[in-house]
Amino acid sequence: MSRPATVTQAVILTADLAIWPGVIEHEVAQPVLQIGGRPFIAWQMRELQRFGVEEFVVVSGPLSQAVQDGLAHAADALPKRARLEFATVPPYAGSAGALRQAAKLLAERFLVVGGTCLFAGNLANLLQDFAADGAETLARLLLTQLADTSGHAVAQLDAGRLVKLDPAPPADEPGLAYSGIAAMERRVLQSCPEAGSLRVDVLPGLAGAGRLRATEASGFFVDIARAADLEIARHKLEAVQQRPALLLDRDGVLNVDHGYVGTRDRWDWVDGALDTLKFAAEHGWHVFVITNQSGVARGYYGEDDVAALMGWVADEARRHGGTIDDWRSCPFHPEATVPAYRRASEWRKPRPGMIVSLIATWGLTPSHCLLIGDQSIDLEAARNAGIRGELFPGGNLAAFVGPLLVSR
Repeated sequence: MSRPATVTQAVILTADLAIWPGVIEHEVAQPVLQIGGRPFIAWQMRELQRFGVEEFVVVSGPLSQAVQDGLAHAADALPKRARLEFATVPPYAGSAGALRQAAKLLAERFLVVGGTCLFAGNLANLLQDFAADGAETLARLLLTQLADTSGHAVAQLDAGRLVKLDPAPPADEPGLAYSGIAAMERRVLQSCPEAGSLRVDVLPGLAGAGRLRATEASGFFVDIARAADLEIARHKLEAVQQRPALLLDRDGVLNVDHGYVGTRDRWDWVDGALDTLKFAAEHGWHVFVITNQSGVARGYYGEDDVAALMGWVADEARRHGGTIDDWRSCPFHPEATVPAYRRASEWRKPRPGMIVSLIATWGLTPSHCLLIGDQSIDLEAARNAGIRGELFPGGNLAAFVGPLLVSR
């Protein structure tokens, strides 16, 4: 059985862990600098939640308390619930030493994110590749093209294979750089020293030994440790996060409507559905699912079954290079056979409750939202929420939706 594509844990290494000769410590905890009304680290977490991250391990050195204080309220404002763990390591542990010393908190597979780095793009490409990697691969790096690679390791590829990682490239030169984001196996800890840098002391050696892979990606990238990038983040980051949103009905749009589909054995993808999810993610759209689930009200399956199925659906999307950022379902019906679910609900289409919830939670702009449904109640729900709706006539979903996304 193949392993999941979704990686549910992210380890954020804050900037005061860097080992720089002659530098005692940073005076400012850069990850909690206020940008667009929230700490920078909260923007990182929001972006990672889009791709299935549920738990954040925040590892800090001397400025650990400042980081925790900065996140005290920011986590409550995230669009999805998150589990937070904090680890404090000694000064000069470095990023590699920090991972090793936080070992008891780490899952078998996790993402590592530099506390000053943010990539706003299709992270599912990294997850897709990492899920397919063989046992020889200990880590997979996300690479992005930079005009100035100062402070970043530069990768050398041969036919798509990572053969060398230069931790100290010449200043002011372009190149394919390590973004500070990587997917890792827990086994990588065996290569981490008690004190040292991942970029300098660990990753180049793994590349030379053939234990490191890489995925190239394009998107908005900043590293606020660099003054120029900090200014870019302050002026552009909030706008970058204001994505258009694709909202999809489930049965009859994503999957063939066999009637009350509550388990994966009854799930058959509509032609082009997985391609649609990837296309939307590649073109910078949020992707949400909204679904009436009267099968719960009728006692055919439970809410936990709906959640389990949607978790599998999102993972399959990431296995194919797409994602589902979030979803909403309504288990209520006025004529339910299960008494607990027998009532009218503002969330049941054609009422707009599920759409309104997503707009409020993710800060969406209604005029930048598009709903695709296969029934008139879907379009009525869209009108009631003040967003555009389009009726899917059947056939290939990607062929129908693609032109709508690029014509915006």
